[in-house]
Amino acid sequence: MSHHLKSLFAAAGMIALVAACSPEADTPVESTAPPAATQPTAGATTGVNLTGEGWESLRIGMTRAEIIEALGEDANPNAVGGPDPESCDQFRPERAPGSMLLMVENGRLTRISLTDPSDIMTDRGLRVGDTAARVKAAYGDQAIVTPHKYQAAPAEYVTVWSRGGGEGYIEDQNARGIVYEIGGDGTVTAIHAGGPSIQYVEGCA
Repeated sequence: MSHHLKSLFAAAGMIALVAACSPEADTPVESTAPPAATQPTAGATTGVNLTGEGWESLRIGMTRAEIIEALGEDANPNAVGGPDPESCDQFRPERAPGSMLLMVENGRLTRISLTDPSDIMTDRGLRVGDTAARVKAAYGDQAIVTPHKYQAAPAEYVTVWSRGGGEGYIEDQNARGIVYEIGGDGTVTAIHAGGPSIQYVEGCA
């Protein structure tokens, strides 16, 4: 074997030896894709949840003019929203969800109501059509349960105050909360969110 070939074999052997002794960290590995973002749970608070403070651009306490700017004029101006619309009116703005009804008292938004099943949930992931048991389980000791004014049990009201509030009739205009109206079949038939007017059982009264 020539001296030249011996030199080539020796060089090849050294390369193989260096490769075998290289740290494993230098060996290329497949990159691992980052974990997918965690989706909010059914009860998570997001920008589209209904709370005692409002829903999306609607904030309890905003003026009627601000409501109209955000969601448009009354979708049904010929409907009677209350016995004295100047002091209390209920209406659905043109761009509001079909299941939503707003209450305006003395020119200010005081209540947001959901009266039909929809995709809109409260901050505990609850919606019209859910069972009373699910509502009570979501709030535990925070839930205040009172008899329904016009229907026999299991119809009832489940009230939860997030700011102010408490037992009895609340008149503090700074209080905020949600009332789940439960029907005779034990499911939520309406949800009212906002200030003390969530306690009204007959529209503006």
